[in-house]
Amino acid sequence: MITGDTVAAIATAPGVGAVSLIRVSGPDAISLSAKALRCKGGLESQPERYAVLGKVLNADGDVVDEVLATVFQGPRSFTGEDVVEFACHGGVLVTRRVLERLLECGARSADPGEFSRRAFENGKLDLTQAEAIMDLISAQTDMAMRAAHEQLQGKLGDQSEALRETLLGVVAHVEAYIDFPDEDIDPDTGAAMLKRVDDVQLGIQKMLSTAEQGRILREGVRTVICGEPNVGKSSLLNGLLGYERAIVSDIEGTTRDTVEEVINVKGIPVRLIDTAGVRESTDQIEQQGIVRSEKQIELADLILEVVDGSKPGQRLLTEEQINGRHHLLVVNKTDLGQDNVWGGAGGVQISCLDENGLDGLADAISDELLLSESTWGGHAMAINARHQDCLKKAGEFLSHARESLVLNTGIEFASIDLREALNSIGEIAGRVDTEEILGEIFGSFCIGK
Repeated sequence: MITGDTVAAIATAPGVGAVSLIRVSGPDAISLSAKALRCKGGLESQPERYAVLGKVLNADGDVVDEVLATVFQGPRSFTGEDVVEFACHGGVLVTRRVLERLLECGARSADPGEFSRRAFENGKLDLTQAEAIMDLISAQTDMAMRAAHEQLQGKLGDQSEALRETLLGVVAHVEAYIDFPDEDIDPDTGAAMLKRVDDVQLGIQKMLSTAEQGRILREGVRTVICGEPNVGKSSLLNGLLGYERAIVSDIEGTTRDTVEEVINVKGIPVRLIDTAGVRESTDQIEQQGIVRSEKQIELADLILEVVDGSKPGQRLLTEEQINGRHHLLVVNKTDLGQDNVWGGAGGVQISCLDENGLDGLADAISDELLLSESTWGGHAMAINARHQDCLKKAGEFLSHARESLVLNTGIEFASIDLREALNSIGEIAGRVDTEEILGEIFGSFCIGK
């Protein structure tokens, strides 16, 4: 990304629609856009945040498209810079021609994510808010959307900032004691300092506890439908989805590869993975499908083991294969009657043919994963993998610092670890500034009075 120049890009999704939006951002956004647009009074004289009707003209003066243009003067814009947004007709060709004209007038084609990057650079968003934009776009359930909204409002950044400010005071105090020994500053390495370090550690643990929820909200619960051939796995996938996604046949071995789709269970995305039936086979292609099925079972968050309840049989998976993961036995084909062997096996009784029991299965999935509003509703904010890595590093540095303070092995070593922990927490929202430590030192302790 080149700072200080003016960029333009199509801000709406590719494809044909009623309207497409093209955004221009940078110091020359208004004057540059004025070269391409003919409107009453000229674009540069238009009031801010008012849409004006005009025509985009090419270099020969021919009309490319009739558009609505809106001016946003910095810093009162998404990027914090001067911005002009063109609402043009939503055809692929006409949108491209309008963008090409703006590039001819001096704009540079924006890099992926550059508008959000500029918003961050100009202090309009922190990193957690920038990440929340993509989370909001890709949200598949109401709860995932709510979590993205909470993060976009800056609440996750505020949480990390509160931890950072607490730790900033500890770092400032320790470094002041080291750097200014003649100022009679209390080293404060006893219970008071340890309590502040422990408070930050507790806050880190609370944030880390939302990591698994964050993964599930963004990726979905990885749910594998497995079983022997012809027990109704693909029928179950179709029944839960509400439409025919997988091919269903009485011929064993129809499913050769995995099929994935997402459903909404109590606000949580559940990623259903239909797998090939597991059995002994000499067919090389079917063997590959079975290997893939076994791999998916190993990676599953939840296993739906489907059996044919109308026939005698045995469970496919052992407790060792389940390995403590979430698991539900699904007894299918209840419309054909039930064999005695499954009478006391428990599980969820369903019939994919007449769709009986599917609602009960959704409730059983919810109960197995504790997907209730009372469990998840209070945790709208959920960290992602990057946040998790930053917090884990911060926790490790704080543990080392605490050990140095408790064992009195050197306050200088504690200072190094505390500063590293501070930087790690600051990386969450993109706030890493050594000048703040100096400001805290001189402002709080009145050095050189």
